[in-house]
Amino acid sequence: MKAFFESRDRADDATEKLKIFAQPQRLMILSYLLKGESSVSEIDMATNIGQPALSQQLAALRRADVVKTRREGKQIWYDLADDAARLCVRTMEALLTDEPDPQQIMTAAALVGAAQEKPDENRTTGTGTAGFAKIL
Repeated sequence: MKAFFESRDRADDATEKLKIFAQPQRLMILSYLLKGESSVSEIDMATNIGQPALSQQLAALRRADVVKTRREGKQIWYDLADDAARLCVRTMEALLTDEPDPQQIMTAAALVGAAQEKPDENRTTGTGTAGFAKIL
């Protein structure tokens, strides 16, 4: 894997992927989904985003493959798409504070690794802040 400084195309691709997180309402939704699968009404109650905007942001997250859905009757349930999404959100929450604590960042990243029951052999895994870069 090339470092960003070695490939403009790779840097452009990473920037596009990061744009999905660069919106406050989407970050709030993703942060809430760290708790687990939730209905639209639960997400709305927790975030106070409001139904029209919430639907729009959930659609953007679905298109970006950051969340997955499950239908149960008329109810749609949302969850983070995978461990890479969990790692990304946990790392951002730990890193993007007034005074980031490197140990807290490593702990947040390790929580994702510990939650994996059976690692996927076809996927690159990692813990720590380097794992955040690997998912891009």
